[in-house]
Amino acid sequence: MDLTHVLLLIVAGVAAGGVNAVAGGGSLITFPGLIATGLPTVDANVTNSVSVFPGYVSSVAGSRADLAGQSARVRAILPTSVVGSVVGCVLLLVTPARAFEWIVPFLVLAAAATLAFQQRLRGLVGHPRHMSARRAAVSLQAVVFVGAIYGGYFGAALGVMYVAALALILDEPLNRINALKNTLSATVGLVTLVVFALFGPVHWGAVLVLAPATVVGGYAGARLARRLPARVLRTVIVVFGTVVGLLLLYRAIT
Repeated sequence: MDLTHVLLLIVAGVAAGGVNAVAGGGSLITFPGLIATGLPTVDANVTNSVSVFPGYVSSVAGSRADLAGQSARVRAILPTSVVGSVVGCVLLLVTPARAFEWIVPFLVLAAAATLAFQQRLRGLVGHPRHMSARRAAVSLQAVVFVGAIYGGYFGAALGVMYVAALALILDEPLNRINALKNTLSATVGLVTLVVFALFGPVHWGAVLVLAPATVVGGYAGARLARRLPARVLRTVIVVFGTVVGLLLLYRAIT
């Protein structure tokens, strides 16, 4: 890498860390940045997954106040997140990516639409406070598992998907759901770090540049998210998720 590539990755890392903390989808900034430095697509995807993990950790640190009272919930879903992440990593390493590339944009757009029309959907599926404890627990585990598979495989806009789905099944303010999303994203990130470090084509020079930058952006973004009104935070996530979905669709088509 030359100096231009280093500066590009620093800027991309700070921006991606902030975006991941506030809305999710920061990989859509770092992934093209890695491609721009000359890395092949699979190498860039694997390197990106390893690089953004420290940013997820700093996002958890920045939003830890909103995790208060959620420790039992976190303990219940972390094993599911780990298993789903491993499945996603294995899929990335052993299967062709083309078919999944076509599915991902529609998943992201569906997640953004789910969050945008959350109240109407609650009218159809029922408000979380009206769910039985068993139904809520099963739904939460299912959402965490499916999201973790996606996160282990590709992960762009994982945060958008998690916030949209969790908001339908948890009777919590959006900032607390966002903090839970940060924790799940960090768990997925840790699994991908371990798996890809052992078995994936990671370019460690790029990681050393990107990772510290995502830490700075992740902590700052999490602190900002805590201060945003729920309506503003929801709007930011919906808009960014829609843009990410359309960009992914364009990339799949081209």
